Amino acid sequence: MSRKSFIREFFKANRMVGSVLPSSRFLSKKMLAPISFEQAKVIIELGPGTGVFTKELLGRIKPHTQLVVIELNDAFYNALHEKIKAPNLHLIHGSADQITQILQRLNLPKADYIISSLPLSNFPSALRNNILVEVKNNLQENGKLIQFQYSRGLQKLYRHFFKVVKIDYTALNLPPAFVYTCTNS
Repeated sequence: MSRKSFIREFFKANRMVGSVLPSSRFLSKKMLAPISFEQAKVIIELGPGTGVFTKELLGRIKPHTQLVVIELNDAFYNALHEKIKAPNLHLIHGSADQITQILQRLNLPKADYIISSLPLSNFPSALRNNILVEVKNNLQENGKLIQFQYSRGLQKLYRHFFKVVKIDYTALNLPPAFVYTCTNS
């Protein structure tokens, strides 16, 4: 997807698209750092947008790892569907509040990692809470949610759902971003 198309999607649906620019390689590095690619069996990506993290994940996951990518935006989904293919990739045109149904349909276990680019701070609180309940319910006992946001404003919300919330920061992204790693162990 071109930068012009990405910007058009931002202005068309800016409550669902978090930034006017795609994520940087520096943010990708921070987002994927907590993942143990050797052990991961299922990784879910929520809101891949243009697929910056998706491409990086596909380059690192092992053949036994299933990557479930969930995108609601029609333009982003169609662009990803055209350009990204892999035998262990499940590209789903759907919503992040349907993780349970998606995993059941794919006959997959709970995820080891859920990577999220969703602009949760833009979402209505009921939707935001529903998504976080789905995330928590569909992570393995020692699984991790890795979420980036452009502010620290949701730290209290993440602590409501997870026992441990660690925050990292990358200034080398436009805009600069906070990376939350949330676990229950």
